Amino acid sequence: MGTNISIWALIVGADPVVKCVMLLLLMVSIGSWSIIIKRISLLKNTERESEQFEDKFWSGADISKLYKPSKESEQGIQAVFHAGYKAFNRLREAHKMPAASIVEEVQRSLRVALARESDRLENQLSILATIGSVSPYVGLFGTVWGIMHSFIALGSVEQATLSQVAPGISEALIATAMGLFVAIPASIAYNVFVASSEKLLNRYDNFAEEFVGIVYRQLNGIKTHDEQDN
Repeated sequence: MGTNISIWALIVGADPVVKCVMLLLLMVSIGSWSIIIKRISLLKNTERESEQFEDKFWSGADISKLYKPSKESEQGIQAVFHAGYKAFNRLREAHKMPAASIVEEVQRSLRVALARESDRLENQLSILATIGSVSPYVGLFGTVWGIMHSFIALGSVEQATLSQVAPGISEALIATAMGLFVAIPASIAYNVFVASSEKLLNRYDNFAEEFVGIVYRQLNGIKTHDEQDN
């Protein structure tokens, strides 16, 4: 004698509390994958645009031509450049402003831009971290509740058999499996995105340092030229 019970049948016949846990995990999984897909697209686009901009920046072209006030809303390394060059361009035209003060203000603008980019790249990563760490426990709660409910139901039976216990335990274990199914991709994605974000931020930071060096050299050149005229 044998009965074939499908996973769908176990889900449909599960305890209401276990069903709620499964529904919650399903909704969390959809939200998690939505974040993952958006983050993948964001990181790919950001990395591609950063490479294209750096190629133009280091090609030897006049960097003033790369600055476009209408594109100050750009993101990534372009945003870092726009913030730094805007400060440099504005302060350079100021009268009798020491070169050291200009460099300091440019560095401050770059730090603000870097912090803004850090927030953008790390946005919603805490959600993935929470999903990855909490989902297994939510699934475990559904399992414990389902098993407890099954054994309570067996209390009214004089002679319990495996066929009576198996369905209840099986449907309860599905909750644990769903919890792991939600947590594992979220945890993997979180670690990958953190590593990718740190790589991009290090790249931005190196660019900012190089940009400050360019500003310093240009200011020294301007100062030397003025002294020669005098």
